[in-house]
Amino acid sequence: MTEPERADPRHKNVLSRLRRIEGQIRGIQKMVEEGQDCEQILIQVKAAQSALRATSGLILKGSLAKCYAREGLETPDEVLERLHRTADIITKFIE
Repeated sequence: MTEPERADPRHKNVLSRLRRIEGQIRGIQKMVEEGQDCEQILIQVKAAQSALRATSGLILKGSLAKCYAREGLETPDEVLERLHRTADIITKFIE
């Protein structure tokens, strides 16, 4: 990863979200260790899943923006290659 990517506010936002999710997961582990109510554990698992889904979307948007911001790709084959890559990313994201 290049220095400009690390300075990007989206990069910092993703890292911040991932750290929060990590804290959520640790909290869930503690709940399980303490034998807390299954319903409460499942509520927290669902919240962590939602946070991961939102973070995945943010990463996907950043990736697509980067892909289409490239300059100098002028041939139809290069454009088609970018479209195929985009389709692959989206397909993996929705699986």
